[in-house]
Amino acid sequence: MKSDTPEELNSDKEIERLIDEVMSSNLPELTNEQYRQKMQRRKEVQDRRISQAVPEKGLIIVNTGNGKGKTTAALGMVLRSLGHGYKVAIVQFIKGGWEPAEKEVFSHWSDQLEFHAMGEGFTWETQDRDRDLDKANAAWEKSLEYIRNPDFQLVLLDEINIAFKMGYLQVEEVLAGLAEKPPNKHVILTGRGAPPAIIDRADLVTEMTLIKHPFRDQGVKAQPGIEY
Repeated sequence: MKSDTPEELNSDKEIERLIDEVMSSNLPELTNEQYRQKMQRRKEVQDRRISQAVPEKGLIIVNTGNGKGKTTAALGMVLRSLGHGYKVAIVQFIKGGWEPAEKEVFSHWSDQLEFHAMGEGFTWETQDRDRDLDKANAAWEKSLEYIRNPDFQLVLLDEINIAFKMGYLQVEEVLAGLAEKPPNKHVILTGRGAPPAIIDRADLVTEMTLIKHPFRDQGVKAQPGIEY
């Protein structure tokens, strides 16, 4: 795993210091020249960091946490990749018993996108553990095909963290599969409760924090265009 060099850490601290300095300043009282100098210094530090950065690397990305938006954020990356002309695969581990609207939207990129909703809904809906196990393992086998396939730039494993939590998949098996990906391939894993070993392996981890939710706080049902 890559560790930050002293120079990179110093750059981070310098940027943080400059941001804090600007934010703590009374901006209306700064002259245009003072503001320009602060922003110029920040740009110099940022440009130096960018010039030293690795040009390209396939990332393992984790969207987790109890807040809403994990899959939505991942689908934004899917859309970007499609816009660049890349081939993308989506494998949904839990969803499948219902048809998400994004599946219909993404059908317009059928030449670039493979979309597999291989679950049968949430576990309290299926009420059949053996069937859920079979479906999760079938979804993982399908995922491995795309992880190994160099033609696909991005693979989204939607709600796979839930499959870990329910004991449908073994973390060690998935880590071994991720190790087989080509160097420049990106893989996204979503779902609350990401295992520590998956977080340790990831290059980018975002935790969605639940502050308010309309169903929990107001009893508002899932709505088209928001939840599905």
